[in-house]
Amino acid sequence: MNFIKKMASILAGCFIVAIGVLLLRHAGLVTGGTAGLTLTLSYLISLPFSLLFFLVNIPFYIFSFMRMGLSFTIITALSVTLLSLLTAVDTFLPSFTVPMFAGAVFGGLSIGLGLTLLFKNQASLGGANILALFLQKKAGIDPGKTNFLFDATVVLLSFLVIGVIPGLLSILSIVITSKVISLFKNSFVKNEKTVKIKKPAVARA
Repeated sequence: MNFIKKMASILAGCFIVAIGVLLLRHAGLVTGGTAGLTLTLSYLISLPFSLLFFLVNIPFYIFSFMRMGLSFTIITALSVTLLSLLTAVDTFLPSFTVPMFAGAVFGGLSIGLGLTLLFKNQASLGGANILALFLQKKAGIDPGKTNFLFDATVVLLSFLVIGVIPGLLSILSIVITSKVISLFKNSFVKNEKTVKIKKPAVARA
């Protein structure tokens, strides 16, 4: 029953994040992390977000496997794949636009809530999410702050692609996302046994 509940929560988290990503995309904005990097690339490269998102996350799977373990990596890979499939429905939707400010607020809120559900179930969407959970468990660093620093870097780089005003509103969206994550940060470490950080082997004399 717990496994079914966990999988249902992860599915719900991915679905809520997918809504946020689509809101940002149709508002001409970006978000942070690998999702934001992928959105920026999707404005430059004529490849679907779903495919680019999966490819961008491959290097982070390696880090996840080395530092967070096989179980966490598998769940993360499944979550990324699920989000890729959910956002792929955008190709079947009619063309529409979302006001930038509304997209920033509701997109950032949706992504923050979705990531919170994933983090609470020891899952992530790759990239900075993996690093945020690793640093929280390793050094007690607020995952919202880690996400914000990584996200801000990605959004600042996107200024050259989407422009200043969309860039500033994109920053607003990641501020909202990080605030939501920080609000629930204590719930991410309730079940320490779920994910065990791998410690590097120490050579014996």
